[in-house]
Amino acid sequence: MPVFSYRGRARGGRMVTGQMEASTPQALAAQLREQRIMATSVMERPEPVRLKITGFGGKVKDKELTVFTRQIATMLNAGLPLVQSLEVLASQQPNKQFKKVLTKIREDVEGGSTFAASIKRHPAVFTSLYMSMVEAGEAGGFLDTILNRLAGYIEKTMALRRKVKGALIYPVTIITVAVAIVIFLLIFVIPTFKTLFEGFGVALPLPTRIVLDLSRLVKTHIVTGLGAFVGTVFGLRFYYRTEKGKKVIDSLLLRFPIIGPLIRKVSVAKFTRTLGTLISSGVPILDGLNITAKVAGNKVVEEAILKTRSSIAEGKTIADPLGASGIFPPMVVQMISVGEQTGALDTMLAKIADFYDAEVDQAVANLTTLLEPLMIVFLGVVVGGVIIAMYLPIFKLVTVVGR
Repeated sequence: MPVFSYRGRARGGRMVTGQMEASTPQALAAQLREQRIMATSVMERPEPVRLKITGFGGKVKDKELTVFTRQIATMLNAGLPLVQSLEVLASQQPNKQFKKVLTKIREDVEGGSTFAASIKRHPAVFTSLYMSMVEAGEAGGFLDTILNRLAGYIEKTMALRRKVKGALIYPVTIITVAVAIVIFLLIFVIPTFKTLFEGFGVALPLPTRIVLDLSRLVKTHIVTGLGAFVGTVFGLRFYYRTEKGKKVIDSLLLRFPIIGPLIRKVSVAKFTRTLGTLISSGVPILDGLNITAKVAGNKVVEEAILKTRSSIAEGKTIADPLGASGIFPPMVVQMISVGEQTGALDTMLAKIADFYDAEVDQAVANLTTLLEPLMIVFLGVVVGGVIIAMYLPIFKLVTVVGR
């Protein structure tokens, strides 16, 4: 989404400037009007060319955002003014980029802007969910409670993400090690055996001939192969950024035998946790579904949520379109239906989220238990197969000589 620089007139005739993401200049002007700012000039900023080095730069991490949210909630609950709280937290913030953002927010609040309007000018740091909850909390007069709830939500989301990443690290590491070992053997070790076998003067076993041909192929076309691999990875990443590509790949991932059920459980946990948090914070259901769809993380799930939003706008319930999507299990749909009927939808969504957090824990444990022996067998077959193929001619020669 493009970033626009704007200049406008706030309440009392005060001139304000800032930057904000929006789809069009008209959309930006509409967002500013919601903040009671009349835009006088809007200009799209060109995308800067930057050299990004992993591990460096000004990205604000979820952990830093969680600590800030928890600290400011505690300060507000203790009776400290918002401006003073922001000033204290900005002064002790080690992340320079986040420090600049907090300083700018403090200046905006001190100048008369609301906290919600101030953080909306920094969409790279604060998500739409964060902004909506702060806006609801500020309007309802319980900002400290909302911020505590937000911190808890971010912590649980981080924990969920860590579980999934932890489940994938082991198999990826094993496969990477196996491939690296095999390539090393094919390039540096196998050619030595080839020179030895040429002096035998006997027909080589089929497995040995296959490994020798593979060694020659890898050694000759290693650069081409690496280029093809890198090109494929970048091609898939580019395709995934398109609407069609994201939908196709996400749909395939949901159908994978082992990964698919895990992704589905993570999606259900994320959906119910996010929507429940938003509803309990006073965000309207339609806005909540719109925000939840944006953070779904899976295009198929996102489309199902947006269809649900359209159905609700027409006067239908949440449960019916969710059930028709085929993404959400019947138990989830039934519990949401009960929550709607009893008027305790946010409580029911929180219970479903807790249940599926436990389900994700169990699925990750099962996945790890299943993958450990499979990866060991895979590593043994691949590396051991290459080594055995190289020693077969020696065994054969020893047998012939023994006769």
